Order: sequence, then structure tokens, then C-alpha cells
Amino acid sequence: MPVDDKMHSIKEALKEKGSALIAYSGGVDSSVLAALAYRALGDKALAVTADAPTLAPGELDGAKRVAKEIGIRHMVIFYDELEEPEFAKNPVDRCYYCKKGLIRELKKIAQQHSINTIIEGTNYSDLKSHRPGHRAVTEEGIYNPYIEFGVTKEEIREMARKLKLTVADKPSMACLSSRFPYGQAITRETLKRVGEAEAYLRKMGFEVVRVRDHDGIARIEIMVDEMPKFLEMRGAIASEFKKLGFSYVTLDIMGFRSGSMDEVFLKS
Repeated sequence: MPVDDKMHSIKEALKEKGSALIAYSGGVDSSVLAALAYRALGDKALAVTADAPTLAPGELDGAKRVAKEIGIRHMVIFYDELEEPEFAKNPVDRCYYCKKGLIRELKKIAQQHSINTIIEGTNYSDLKSHRPGHRAVTEEGIYNPYIEFGVTKEEIREMARKLKLTVADKPSMACLSSRFPYGQAITRETLKRVGEAEAYLRKMGFEVVRVRDHDGIARIEIMVDEMPKFLEMRGAIASEFKKLGFSYVTLDIMGFRSGSMDEVFLKS
């Protein structure tokens, strides 16, 4: 099915729902979903962003900006994943516990606003990777338009361009809890540390970056073609990371890849 037809199908499906609350992070996937929901439902669409310890620095401001760009009603709630049982222990199904708790809070908001449908942006491409959070979404009856109509990540970016969204080419940004090996406890302090470390690297000109925290050892992932530039700055970078509390600072020569913490898990 052509992308234009998929966009039309999603809007028609949302119209039938009558109202919708969108789990909205401000990333490409949820922004496209929010834009389509707004076009289908107008003020009966509500985008809700969870301001959480795992949200990377600058992401909340970006979500607010794009919501205003779309025109959709936007609400920010505080949600602390670290208070969810099991989440902070960082098991392999960590995202399941986070998503379960978040959906609980979203259902409260939906009830308060007489909204009968909650939608979120898991896409068809996501189903190929380790996604324990999707199990919670399925269990809780959350609607996934992208999955229903077979929309891939590449198609979502195409939709974003057609909708003229400024996030169309924004790099993906998983929550900060993905920066820790499974089994290593997640704390507010370590979340803050990796968030500040990544913000520093972006300030230094590295747009696509992950700082993986292996018990105080920073494993930095950037695009391979940017490594020469990184090495020229290595002294300043190492100094800043030491100030943030890292014991050692390393560069992963394999470069950036989404979900690299799953590599060991998926091999076992």
C-alpha cells in the first residue's frame, strides 16, 4: 500500500475512534502519529508526554515545540520509572515494567478527559527487534495504527516529510535506560551522568551519539566517519567525562548502532 494510502487509512481509523490520547515523546514516530490524529480528530486528540528521569536532556523542550508546530493539545505529566517494581534492577524485560506503569498513568488521563482510545507509535519495523514494552502495550489494549497498517520506520520518515514536520530527519533517541547493560542497576545519578555526557558530545558537534555506561566505564558510540574528529578532541572529551564521574572513557570502534546492549543478550 502506498504511503499516502496508509496515511489516509490511519486518519480514517482514528476518526472512527472519536477521540484519542497519543503517547507522545516528540520523536519522529509519535510526532507523525500526533499530526495524523490532530488532522483526524482536531481538539479530540490529546498528546501526552511523560517527563521522566530517563528522558534525555532537551527532549521535553523539543516535544513541546513540535506539538505547537502540529497544533495538537499537549499535556506533560511527571512519571518516575525508577519507582516501578523491577525497573531499576534493569532486567532484560525492563521496558515491560516501564510501559506498564506509563500506560496506567495514561489511562488515568484518558478517563479524566473522557477519551476512550490510547494510541502509541510502535511501528512494523520495531517488531523485528527486542521489544518487551510491546508486550505491555498488547496486554493493556493500546491501539497501534502503524502495526495495523504495516507502516515501517522508513515510511514514517516519509510521512513526516509529507507532513512537513521539522523532526522528519531527527535521529532516533531511545530513553536513557538503554545506556546500561542488563542487570546493572539504574539510578538517578547514572541517568543524569549519561544524559549530560551525551548533551556535551552533541554540543561538540556529534549529532548521533550514545554513551553506554558499563559500571563507570563510558563506551561512546558515534558515526564511524566522525571518529577522526572525535580523536582530535579526545583530551577535552576525556576531561569532561572524568568530571562527570566516569572512571574510564572509551570509543567503540564499531560505531553507533541502535540497541547495542541487546547484542550480548540476543547471542545467548
